Amino acid sequence: MSARILVVDDEPQLGRLLATTLGARGYDVAVAVDGPAALAQAASWQPDVVLLDLGLPGMDGLDVCRQLRTWSQVPIIVVTVRDAEQDKVKALDLGADDYLTKPFGTDELLARIRVALRHAARTATTEPVLSFGALRLDLARRQVFVDEQEIHLTPKEYDLLRALATQAGKVLTHRMLLRTVWGLPYEHDVPTLRVFITQLRRKIEADPARPQHILTAPGVGYRFQAGEAS
Repeated sequence: MSARILVVDDEPQLGRLLATTLGARGYDVAVAVDGPAALAQAASWQPDVVLLDLGLPGMDGLDVCRQLRTWSQVPIIVVTVRDAEQDKVKALDLGADDYLTKPFGTDELLARIRVALRHAARTATTEPVLSFGALRLDLARRQVFVDEQEIHLTPKEYDLLRALATQAGKVLTHRMLLRTVWGLPYEHDVPTLRVFITQLRRKIEADPARPQHILTAPGVGYRFQAGEAS
């Protein structure tokens, strides 16, 4: 299966050039021209690498990087004309894996993509599979199964379930979960968290009204229980 590359750039000519160049090397390529389109494409298409321009209209590339990192660990290579050290540091601090300044050579870009894919492959081999009775989470592939049937979760639903399951037995506060899954600006948005908890229970619990895994800690947060609730 060919690796998927998402190109995020508001210059149509460059987007087409990259799509043609990478496609000729055997990659599957999609192009997004702004931040919202990039986030939507990343969620639905699940690329293996994102090439991200910073100078996007409306939503800046740094905002795209920040939001993408709240629910995905896909390798992000920033590809931009901005060559100031402060831009590089900020992008890397926000979760970018690499930074390439335009103009660049095709061979260098291809080499950096290969490095990103190798790193992602090594990381994936260290990600465990978590099993809780009929419920199974494949952390490397971001897949969830109940009774060996795959359950389709939204990116946020998956990240919320992962946050809970990887801390099984511990009470995680509302604020902690909101920060982890949605980011600091949403740390007080408890109603949104409750909606997503309800959706998760409907998808993974045998009886959502009597959950066995996602338990409420009244007034505090939620706790993931590996076995049946007593």
